[in-house]
Amino acid sequence: MGFTTRREFFALAAGTTGCLALESAWAKDATTPYDLVAETDRKRILAAANRYVSEQPITVTAAHSQRSKGGVHDYFSEGDYWWPDEKNSNGPYIRRDGFSNPANFDEHRKAMVRLSLIVPALAAAWELTGEKKYADHAGKHLRAWFVDPATKMNPDLEYAQAIFNLNNGRGIGIIDTLHLVEPARAATVLANGGVLEGAVEIKHWFSDYLEWMRTSKNGQEERDAKNNHGSCWVMQAAEFACFTGDTEVMTWCRERFKSTLIPDQVAPDGSLPLELARTKPYSYCLFDLDVMVTICQSLSSPSDNLWTFATPDGRGMRSLAAFMYPFIKKKSAWPYKHDVEHFDDFPVRQPSLLFAGVAYGQNDYVALWKTLNPDPVVPEVIRNFPVRQPLLWMAKPGASKKG
Repeated sequence: MGFTTRREFFALAAGTTGCLALESAWAKDATTPYDLVAETDRKRILAAANRYVSEQPITVTAAHSQRSKGGVHDYFSEGDYWWPDEKNSNGPYIRRDGFSNPANFDEHRKAMVRLSLIVPALAAAWELTGEKKYADHAGKHLRAWFVDPATKMNPDLEYAQAIFNLNNGRGIGIIDTLHLVEPARAATVLANGGVLEGAVEIKHWFSDYLEWMRTSKNGQEERDAKNNHGSCWVMQAAEFACFTGDTEVMTWCRERFKSTLIPDQVAPDGSLPLELARTKPYSYCLFDLDVMVTICQSLSSPSDNLWTFATPDGRGMRSLAAFMYPFIKKKSAWPYKHDVEHFDDFPVRQPSLLFAGVAYGQNDYVALWKTLNPDPVVPEVIRNFPVRQPLLWMAKPGASKKG
């Protein structure tokens, strides 16, 4: 299911830098990756969970835009970088890449991001304490979104990132449900612990949504996107497949990572040319790195280790992580153009530092991860920071997995 145990961690790492070096590196701080994250994040997890345990669910049914062609249960959003045409007030919106239009409808995305903050924190708190109140409240939110007929979201994104007077929704909008990845991981943790009421029905929703992603026109367009959108499709499909037990999709995602994502997006020097060409090159490079690292964390196994995969000319996760690390450590060294918005708000506690640090035995990556802000408050930063509870991505030592 993509959880990293101590045994699996050293088995995976053996192919990269050697078990003995890694063992000594970890001995300074923690005996397992789980222990390291638990020690680092315990206070922030419990503080967040204790705030969220009284928060009630808010789903797509709480708000509706008259510009949406969908119904009350349909997710709707509008393209971030699309603005009214000053020369044609009644015409279709025009694109201003990198500049978000604050007047566009964003309530459904805000509700989904809220879910992605609340449920993982509650699940992580249950992991740490075993207190069922956290699991119960996480389940309440999950059932509201995916089970309750009165409030649940339809399992498709036909109306995501629409453009006023141009289209009703686009394949590119599927990136919005990146914020369902960590709730799905949280649901996996709770279901495996036997504390998720409605687990079967929640899995059924994710199975239906995954099928829509695979077979719909919008889903296939996003799957075939060349930049971070294609990576995000695979990250979502991988984790939703892990949750629902769809081994066929998991296998497909592993092959897609090796045959398409790495060769098409990563340059021989480890850079991401398609992201560097955007108006927000720094944050997009961080974002795509986090997404691809999370695919590795989700799908790698001793028999198919995505962490060690590389093309003949050296393109792979190791080179990508090594390329970006110096610019996370010292942003002033960034030699490319600065982002048109929010350049000063990055980096935050990028999960790529932790996951790659564990995989490659890079203590410097993990040490830097610890120093960065784990809880940004700028909405645009949160939107591009989908993994905020890395504890959920590490197996708890001695924990049993129930169906």
